[in-house]
Amino acid sequence: MNFLDESLAKDIERVQQIPIIATILNVICQTTGMGFAAVARVTQDRWIACSVRDDIHFGLVAGSELKLETTICNEIRYDHKPVVIDHVQENETFRNHPTPALYGFQSYVSYPIFLKTGEFFGTLCAIDPDPAQLDNERIKGMFGLFTDLIAFHLQQIELLEQSDQAVRNLSRQLTHSNDENRQYRHISNHSLQEPLRKLQLFSSMLVDAAQRKDVDKTQELAAKIVLGAQKFSTMIKDLTHFSGLSQTNEGVEVIDLNQLMMGVWNELNLLVQAKKATLQLTPLPAIRAIRLHIEELFYHLLHNALKFSRKEVDPIISIAGRELAAGELIRQGTTNTASTYLQVQIADNGIGIEASQLEKVFDMFAQVPYDQGRQGEGFGLTYCRKIVRQHGGLINAQSVFGQGTTVFVSLPIS
Repeated sequence: MNFLDESLAKDIERVQQIPIIATILNVICQTTGMGFAAVARVTQDRWIACSVRDDIHFGLVAGSELKLETTICNEIRYDHKPVVIDHVQENETFRNHPTPALYGFQSYVSYPIFLKTGEFFGTLCAIDPDPAQLDNERIKGMFGLFTDLIAFHLQQIELLEQSDQAVRNLSRQLTHSNDENRQYRHISNHSLQEPLRKLQLFSSMLVDAAQRKDVDKTQELAAKIVLGAQKFSTMIKDLTHFSGLSQTNEGVEVIDLNQLMMGVWNELNLLVQAKKATLQLTPLPAIRAIRLHIEELFYHLLHNALKFSRKEVDPIISIAGRELAAGELIRQGTTNTASTYLQVQIADNGIGIEASQLEKVFDMFAQVPYDQGRQGEGFGLTYCRKIVRQHGGLINAQSVFGQGTTVFVSLPIS
């Protein structure tokens, strides 16, 4: 059997999930007297058995393939019409056809299966080395009924899958919302209260200094008030921008991550030169995502890697990627069910993060205690986590304090 891609493997799995398929194939064999019956997935280049009853030792099992061009099902895929043959040798159309001679059958019936969307899925077919009485309303009506029944069940399975995905997405969004609500409450009660408290304190001190006609103190306090007001304004802008990062498929496109990474690196050129930093980029595959969000994501990650470098060591930032199966990522904590993910690893040789801070750094206005530069208000990684979550992915970090940090960003490839 040739390697099956995810889509075809899923189609076979869906047919095998239909409990009455085995009964349908048994009824066909018993009613027609034929020894082989199957449901086949037929595409423009593949014929794959999804479910089989084989009493004549034809040799196919679920997942087996026939060369498409050797099958009559290939012709059915083109003209969408059933084929019914009682006796090949007595049939003017098929007596010289290569397929019966190749597979050694004299009786044959195959009906197309159309999904409820109108899309051709495959065939319900049966063969036998002996002639059979098939070209009558009873047999043709039975095959027509069975193909409709199979299409109905395939539709129900797809609807159940979509419903399950919707529940998973809702659960994920609710979890994320609860986490963000927790942070909003903390911000309201603490993060925003501190700069307001300082502004009120400095304002009161400013009034006292002005009344004392202490010009130097008045100027000092006025400068602190201006600085505090700017900080408070920045925090409000960050919150507004964060809340505006809504989940949407609008603007999704294929993104060349290699080109995007180099663009972000060039954008950070002044900091790169000042730090004498080096980028090691292993080629990455393309993904489908929202470009502006992904650019912002990796801008913050690369900026952090440069910002938190060690003074005595030139920064070396390594970017590599590997594919992850959905199951592996689900075990790590996401509920999305995309088939494959790309995990981008951004490793630096910077100051690192203490273990106690690894989770906190993704919270709003988080500040690591050793961030002496105090550039910004600690919102960069919060943006990153929300962007990754809204793309159905996962972000986490590993670090050794004093040696460096690796951030793992896992995103659906499509």
